Amino acid sequence: MTYERFEDLPVWKAAIELAEKIYAMTERQQFRRKYSLRDQIERAALSVSNNVAEGFERGTTQELLTFLYIARGSAGEVRSILCFIERLSAFQDFKSEISNLKSEAEGISRQLRAWADSLQNSEIRGHRYLSEKEKVVAKDKKERAEFLESLKKYRK
Repeated sequence: MTYERFEDLPVWKAAIELAEKIYAMTERQQFRRKYSLRDQIERAALSVSNNVAEGFERGTTQELLTFLYIARGSAGEVRSILCFIERLSAFQDFKSEISNLKSEAEGISRQLRAWADSLQNSEIRGHRYLSEKEKVVAKDKKERAEFLESLKKYRK
């Protein structure tokens, strides 16, 4: 499947959901006096989706790969901070929530790795490198595939 917008990417959606959950967690009283910890985990969580978006919009496969690895690093940073928070006595009531957030961050990291691996072996250089003729051919191919897919609905 080809995605036209980063907002449609499943990994971007998962990263945004993770950031929302992190922000919801850091609104709790236990984080009120831990400004730097709260700031660090919020920035790391938001960095995952932001780097996916930026890489997607860049226009070359190599730049996308670079940003996917940065996003993956941010997902690792979120997990690391969650591991630290888990050890603090003030957060003992959050063990289950922290465990779930770590699992989500790890799942995002796996998705990013799989996408990066598939791009590593791809001969696609990116949208920026397409000539006008190649863009027309790609558009026609996409429209043809969509048309054939719509015909399948009528066969049933």
